[in-house]
Amino acid sequence: MARNFRRQRSAHPIAELNITNLVDLGFILLVIFMIATPLIQNEQTLPMNLPKVGAVPQPPVDSKEKFAIVGVDASGRFIAGEKSEQVTLSELQNRLRAYAKEEKPPVMRIRGDKTVQYDKVMQVMAEVMKAGLTRVTFDGLKED
Repeated sequence: MARNFRRQRSAHPIAELNITNLVDLGFILLVIFMIATPLIQNEQTLPMNLPKVGAVPQPPVDSKEKFAIVGVDASGRFIAGEKSEQVTLSELQNRLRAYAKEEKPPVMRIRGDKTVQYDKVMQVMAEVMKAGLTRVTFDGLKED
């Protein structure tokens, strides 16, 4: 009697997959993110003291370019025009709409006194954006 020493081959695929290493990797990443997330949140709440720097020299302007001045004076009132005349908020809005309707709107020079609250300057900036004027510069005095 002859013996057959060959292995029997199975026709079905092997469905066993060892995922232990993948589970370990997932848990390690979870722990890393759990540790890193609070640190990222704390970084955004650090108090800041910004340095005082001199004004950056502005590039030369085209002599054909038209400018319009808007801003806030030391007492918190809105100013507009070359002579920095005091205007109300509604007058400022009307002037900005008039500038926006021009064929080539001017570059808006936003000025704010250093003692005025930041909120007032941002209010002027918001009105400029509402009027659709996107060409803006911020003016300041040079420190000597």
